[in-house]
Amino acid sequence: MPAWKDGKLGLPIGEAVKIFPELGKYLDERGKLDFSNREARILYNRAVARALFGLDIEYNPRGLVTPPISRYIFLKTFLREGEKVLEIGTGHTAMMALMAEKLFSCRVTATELDNEFFEYAKANIKRNNAKVNLVKSNGGIIKNVVSEGERFDVIFSAPPYYERPTKGVLTEREGVGGGKYGESFSNRLLTEALDYLKSGGRVALFLPDKEALLQAISKHAEKLGYSVKDIKFRVGTRWRHSLIALK
Repeated sequence: MPAWKDGKLGLPIGEAVKIFPELGKYLDERGKLDFSNREARILYNRAVARALFGLDIEYNPRGLVTPPISRYIFLKTFLREGEKVLEIGTGHTAMMALMAEKLFSCRVTATELDNEFFEYAKANIKRNNAKVNLVKSNGGIIKNVVSEGERFDVIFSAPPYYERPTKGVLTEREGVGGGKYGESFSNRLLTEALDYLKSGGRVALFLPDKEALLQAISKHAEKLGYSVKDIKFRVGTRWRHSLIALK
């Protein structure tokens, strides 16, 4: 299984404090940042988004604190410049949709289910002067959400994969994947995507390092006729996977 190597993307704590001085109150006597504190994580990741990617991101107080670097490396594993792309579940930050447009010059449509997250995503898109087409999904994934005549080069998502909501990490709607391994959402996305991809198009899923989950989704994709590639990459101390299904 290939590992993705992307150098040492990151932002020193001292530089982050220059961007958001209020981060200083979360430093210990050694200058270490208390990443167990949610507000500290939010401020640091906002600083990373601004310093490394030129994005001004606001996080919802109850939403997942998504790290910009892992999302950027994920996009680099499959995205090509100028493509027409669809993100399923852009979340409150709309971070990957914004990166796809700003850093890869893609034409981006993004969906979001949660009403509050939708409004945050819309505000983040406006704040960054982006042209992302944001669509309210109202419970669907692709079918009955995106027009039937639409065709995309890439459909991508960071799908939910927990069977139940987890305390303080994912909201109820973010955290219910369904199925034995939380794979149901991803499998349904792969099934519906077949009718919305261009010839040679692909689906890319941002997934955790959970072998049972990866195997369950890969097998389903292969049954549908996709060829599957799994790219493993490391961000900090954690491994992540870009599971790419080629139509």
